[in-house]
Amino acid sequence: MGMQEHKSIETNGIKLHVVQQGPEDGQLVILLHGFPEFWYGWNSQMSELANKGFRVWAPDQRGYNLSDKPKKVSDYRTDHLAADIAGLIKASGKEKVILVGHDWGGIVAWRVAREYPELLQKLIILNAPHELAMSNQLLTHPLQILKSSYIAFFQLRGLPEKLFGMSNWKVVEKALVASSRKGTFSEEDLQKYRTAWSQPGAMRSMINWYRALVSNYTSSDVPSRVTVPTFLVWGAKDQFLGPELARKSLEFCDDGRGVLLGEATHWVHHEEPERVNKLILDFIISEEPPL
Repeated sequence: MGMQEHKSIETNGIKLHVVQQGPEDGQLVILLHGFPEFWYGWNSQMSELANKGFRVWAPDQRGYNLSDKPKKVSDYRTDHLAADIAGLIKASGKEKVILVGHDWGGIVAWRVAREYPELLQKLIILNAPHELAMSNQLLTHPLQILKSSYIAFFQLRGLPEKLFGMSNWKVVEKALVASSRKGTFSEEDLQKYRTAWSQPGAMRSMINWYRALVSNYTSSDVPSRVTVPTFLVWGAKDQFLGPELARKSLEFCDDGRGVLLGEATHWVHHEEPERVNKLILDFIISEEPPL
């Protein structure tokens, strides 16, 4: 499978820290993490994909860990985040890639698929709704507003990052552990996360993704529908994003399918890595993942 290599790649006016693994001539799979993770969140997937002959890139997204951290809140709009990944794909020299995203990484992946479909061969989403499915859900389902109420807290300038930084990131750590199955995150994992959160300006930049939600920009030229073959993997016990969002997201796909993992939470790829890896590989290779 080869060693993991750490690179800095210029894209869209910034530099992203990207961890790479697998044969350089392999088909490229790009893995996009969500909040409050960083590239390491895909560690179990990277090794398996590399072992199967794929080239794997897992970037720290804009504002996270070792990647650049622009100052303005508006720098974290989804159009900029998607442009980062489009630039990364172009920098790879590959004509098309397989894009995988979880949580916020999934939201970015949806946007890339809508705005830059020519760059993708396939799209794989883990517990992340299509932007319009989420917007519609918030408008029509009060329970989703309650589940997403933490986003309102994140709009407060300076307070969330100050609170999170207290007691060596205990608040963030507890949120991660409490929303996942027992034993999902080891102490070694949590220490790696604490180190990433401690990078100068990282937590502020990470929260700016949420703050930019109120100013997110979607050109009328960006289609709502996804034409790229799409596969959703959804942990049914997600405290934040219910399985109905998976169904509603698939309605925006010309060629979409999905699987619901009944005992998994939001952290599906951590809790059931072997099953998730198999589902990802089966979709990439055969296009008919077992349900």
